[in-house]
Amino acid sequence: MSQEIEAVQEHQVDTLRSSDLEDFVTFTIDHQLFGVPILKVQDILKPDSIASIPLAPPEIKGSINLRGRIVTVIDVRVRLGMEPREETSEAMGVTIEHNQDLYTLLVDVIGDAISLSTNNFEKNPGTLDPEWRDFAHGVFRLDDRLMVVLDVEKLLDI
Repeated sequence: MSQEIEAVQEHQVDTLRSSDLEDFVTFTIDHQLFGVPILKVQDILKPDSIASIPLAPPEIKGSINLRGRIVTVIDVRVRLGMEPREETSEAMGVTIEHNQDLYTLLVDVIGDAISLSTNNFEKNPGTLDPEWRDFAHGVFRLDDRLMVVLDVEKLLDI
């Protein structure tokens, strides 16, 4: 009987531990770590032929065809006010669905999918780049660096 009680208690502790975790897909842009909630991510890809869109804002790199759907490609570097990527450098893409449309966020390097405790989440610190504050939901202080959590809705509101 006591073994059953211990097993139930252990299960309850495990459930509590996992309930305060949030999963993120991470990526790096200009040596800064960013994350987006994993539930918003549809695909990770390397865009090969991006068709330009005439008269589009500078942060819209163009569009790609992803399994028969037209996907708008957003250069996150430009959107966040960073220096544009060199044309020779290769970018990766994180595809997100927003309002039934697909968008691919161009980033420098795709990182890992990680689970972080919501207890470690902080609102935007005062030292965060002012141009990023509009697009950041908050931050996680990791062991060796800061991860900025992007607010996908605000980032895609062009």
